[in-house]
Amino acid sequence: MIGWFYLQNQTNMKTFFALVIGIFLLGCSQKIQTQSNSSAKKMNVLFIPVDDLNHWIGYFGRNNQTKTPNLDRLSAMGMSFTNAYCAAPVCCPSRAALMSGLRPSTSGVYDNSDDWRTAIPKEITMTSFFRNNGYSVMGGGKIYHGGFDRDEEFDYYFKDGQNNPNRNVVKKGQFGGIKWAELDAEDDVLHDFHVANWAAKELEKKHEKPFFLAAGIFRPHMPWNVPKKYFDMFPLDKIELPPFNKEDLKDLPDEGLKMANPNQDHTKLANETQWKEAIRAYLACIAYADAQIGRILDAYEKSHERDNTMIVLWGDHGWHLGEKHHWRKFTLWEEATRSPLIWVVPNITKAGSKCSRTVDFMSIYPTLAELNELQIPKHVEGNSILKLLKNPNADWKTPALTTFKEGNHAIRSEKYRYIRYEKGGEELYDEVNDPYEWKNLISENKLATEKGKLSKYLPKINKKPVGNNGAKVSE
Repeated sequence: MIGWFYLQNQTNMKTFFALVIGIFLLGCSQKIQTQSNSSAKKMNVLFIPVDDLNHWIGYFGRNNQTKTPNLDRLSAMGMSFTNAYCAAPVCCPSRAALMSGLRPSTSGVYDNSDDWRTAIPKEITMTSFFRNNGYSVMGGGKIYHGGFDRDEEFDYYFKDGQNNPNRNVVKKGQFGGIKWAELDAEDDVLHDFHVANWAAKELEKKHEKPFFLAAGIFRPHMPWNVPKKYFDMFPLDKIELPPFNKEDLKDLPDEGLKMANPNQDHTKLANETQWKEAIRAYLACIAYADAQIGRILDAYEKSHERDNTMIVLWGDHGWHLGEKHHWRKFTLWEEATRSPLIWVVPNITKAGSKCSRTVDFMSIYPTLAELNELQIPKHVEGNSILKLLKNPNADWKTPALTTFKEGNHAIRSEKYRYIRYEKGGEELYDEVNDPYEWKNLISENKLATEKGKLSKYLPKINKKPVGNNGAKVSE
């Protein structure tokens, strides 16, 4: 070919060689650029889920009797969201949705009895995503819901350490299914202490690869059994009950009343003293969890990788302590769906900043991807909140969506909460003027436009529950 060009025209030959050299140099340039991008230092991720942690922590300013110095410290390090909501007000579907990027209405994982592993391929989960992008993925404690673990998603999963919540009980209490106990023991009696130990040691190491380190904290999940010293932090005569309205449930549709199920726990309270004892136990468990989180933060602050490690801490859902005559989670109201969300991202988040925009935890997967300049998987249903991490006052119109069991949904904007149940029952609350949701406004015609705006965000598909393959699960 070259010889033919030479015989025909030397000028053509020069042009040919110039073209070949140009293509070669362009290829080298592209290769160098690709290598430069692939070798760019990726940020590590410290991922801290906390079980059953509601918004009774310092930065919310909602409950002044809580003592959370380490969560307050973390909040002061980065950005805290004051209106962050779970995808489902129960452990299994909340965690499955957040970790997979698929909402309950899409996956069919609605309750603790649904085996999420049958509906969610391991190839699409957040942990697999980070492994496929060159991360060392490590986990310990409660990440997914107990009984439905899939440890093969991790390069290493920590399970060691004792867990004896019933050892050396000094004093215990109970009403309905709500149980608590003071333990004559040190912090290491519970597994959370050992998870914190393990996570701290990993943070102290030097890592050859970027890491995704998930350290799940189980408390304040029941049983509310923690060392006595944490109960002692909260004198019983100082405990305050949450605001309560005896007539609160009269304006609920039958479906909402059934979901509240006041006869399960609240009607079994002996008196206000027992109510205070239960709240004291919950506060003690939060204090215990806070202490373990503090030990992880101590290690983070000493870490070789601190300047290149982001933190995201979240609670898997909220918790009622008698509000709306209800205990536990399992509702579509504010107390069961609102939970902490704190981000610390070097060179992105401003220390001590707060964001009041309404977001849900489906935002975590896409935000982690975008922060590391990784392409967000197409199946992920949440929206990245990177622009809010940069500017908490940035424009944001998308409300939060929470689902509990098939066909039941809550849409939460910055002002309103709209609930629609499977059989058509509805509730509407003004969260600014009625934060405890005492007045159902659904029958007020002047709010029909607001209801219409929010109803547009209801899922178009409600997949049937995936069911259970016989695995043993907990609450």
